[in-house]
Amino acid sequence: MNNLKTIKEYYKPIQPTVSANDNEISYQEIKPNKEIENFIYCFWQLKTLKPLNKNYNYRVVSDGCIDIYFNHKQPTENFIMGFSRKFVQFPIGKEFDYIGIRFLPSAFSHLFGINARTLSNQSQELSKVLPNFSEWINSQIKSTDSFENIVKILNKRIIAFSKIQDIHYDHRFLDSLNLIFQKNGYLNTEKDLNTGLSSRQLRRIFNFYIGTTAKSFSNVVRFQHILNAKPSKQSLKENKLYFDVGFFDQAHFVKNFKTYYGVTPSEAFH
Repeated sequence: MNNLKTIKEYYKPIQPTVSANDNEISYQEIKPNKEIENFIYCFWQLKTLKPLNKNYNYRVVSDGCIDIYFNHKQPTENFIMGFSRKFVQFPIGKEFDYIGIRFLPSAFSHLFGINARTLSNQSQELSKVLPNFSEWINSQIKSTDSFENIVKILNKRIIAFSKIQDIHYDHRFLDSLNLIFQKNGYLNTEKDLNTGLSSRQLRRIFNFYIGTTAKSFSNVVRFQHILNAKPSKQSLKENKLYFDVGFFDQAHFVKNFKTYYGVTPSEAFH
């Protein structure tokens, strides 16, 4: 049995889709093949449908995931982005076509055995982290292939790779993750994660698999829980959803939201 199954069940990392008025830009996600759905949340493509009038700033919100992505027109340009403690903005020009793989939290490190902490809060060339995978993208992905076709190729490659990996699952870590997801990130990570790990072990193991501490990851889960509720400006005012996940007042919530999203809730939701 794949022990990351509960992550897939509990956690849906949302990236805000390109706003409706950007009809020159398309963003789409394709779910992975069943055999790797516990590792990968989706394959995605972000591209211009026609050249834009001005340079586009793409905003990535904190989602607890690690992404591998490449330039569809120039697959030799391939990168990896680690866990982000806050939103990140990329200026990507007037014309672009990027394809990416979004790994569920901890899945990347389980699969590749790489310390996620070394990737956190930055984007870097994939060749520095996974030279073989980078080289494989260079040689196997063609700029003429459709997104759907590339997804098939990526599925096949990752399925084959996952079958030869001898993955070690630390149940204490996975139990801690499950608790965080069940509580929607609203818990005291020092007191409530009594899964048999000392606070030093907990810090070390979260840094290795996620790229940050349990507390910092919980805050992202809490933020993502609010995004998953698909609130509107109105419902946030009336239902005060943020009280349910431990925000004491609106100002505290707005400040926190802006850190992860890049704009205030009233700018993000209509």
